[in-house]
Amino acid sequence: MTPSNEAMQAQIRQHPAAGATAPSAVIEAVETMLVDLPTIRPHKLSMTTMSGQTLMLVRVRCSDGTVGVGEGTTIGGLAYGAESPEGMKLAIDTYFAPQMLGADANRVPTLMAHLGKGIRDNRFAKCAVETALFDALGHRTGLPVSELLGGRLRDRLPVAWTLASGDTGRDIEEAQQMLQGRRHQIFKLKIGRRSVREDVAHVAAVKKALGAHASVRVDVNMAWTELQAQRGLAGLVDAGCELVEQPVASVDALARLKGRFPIAVMADESLTGPATAFALARAAGADVFAIKTEQSGGLQAAQQVAAIADAAQIELYGGTMLEGAVGTIASAHAFATFRDLQWGTELFGPLLLTEEILAQPLDYSDFHLTIPKTAGLGIQLDEDRVRHFRRDRPRVSVGPAAPRAA
Repeated sequence: MTPSNEAMQAQIRQHPAAGATAPSAVIEAVETMLVDLPTIRPHKLSMTTMSGQTLMLVRVRCSDGTVGVGEGTTIGGLAYGAESPEGMKLAIDTYFAPQMLGADANRVPTLMAHLGKGIRDNRFAKCAVETALFDALGHRTGLPVSELLGGRLRDRLPVAWTLASGDTGRDIEEAQQMLQGRRHQIFKLKIGRRSVREDVAHVAAVKKALGAHASVRVDVNMAWTELQAQRGLAGLVDAGCELVEQPVASVDALARLKGRFPIAVMADESLTGPATAFALARAAGADVFAIKTEQSGGLQAAQQVAAIADAAQIELYGGTMLEGAVGTIASAHAFATFRDLQWGTELFGPLLLTEEILAQPLDYSDFHLTIPKTAGLGIQLDEDRVRHFRRDRPRVSVGPAAPRAA
């Protein structure tokens, strides 16, 4: 017989707090909100074009006064996958929060395991909730989230920039500006909307313009058939491209393409957590895994995906769902714990937004993102700006955001 929700909460509460330095605390409130932010330009993918981004923020308040924040974000609403920011908010308000209230806030894995038994799928929402819980625990213990996840191996992460304007000249100009400002030297081109020949020509032109100063990769977002991918990969090799992300949807087709051309094949949409990572590794379906914390189902689940890849000698790339600052830095804390991160990351989501919601913006400089060493996620929301961009609040005037580090 399945234990009642009350019995499960009592079981969670009766365990001692995790670690001697964590004072006792229970969850007293769970708040969610939608925050709508504009982007610097249209972001064109094979399945949709984004002209703005919606963040679902969740805030967990604990009895000792600590507060944790997490984020759920998708690419183009429901165009990319089955969860949307609006759906995440509804799920957390209706199903997550009642099971979280009164639970021991120190036992994050225990609580997430409990939520996992009672709530199927909803990986993005689970990631947001888990992030908020770890953020609060970090403030309670004085430790960064990366330390709570086992300990970081690096303090800075290389960050790629995605060129997705759809215009070759504009993409070249954008990339050159990034190189000159020492912000990015790795570039991923979104392709798949045009013919294979046009896509390859676009990539070749960008790579020729940038030369040896930059690394060029592509993301097809499953837009090609296997036959198109065979032609495309051959052309991309000649163009100087070093990696192609999810050129086809089928895992079997990915496995057949892998190793056929001297270019790395990376799985992305095929990876939805540890089970699919294991299946991909068993099928030898990719040279590289693009790990996304939300798509994996949380920070701990992303670590499990990384461990599977490590055991299978599959290389790693830290992916993004174009999260805002909260989701981005949460991913950075998780990626910092990976033993290897051979292909860097693409944690550029906040840089695609025109508006800042942090009191102190994230530090992007010298081609890297620096991970804070302070407690929790190491960030603080600018509450005035969050209120201004909340969907359910009237607009008010706010001051300028703090300048982002160069």
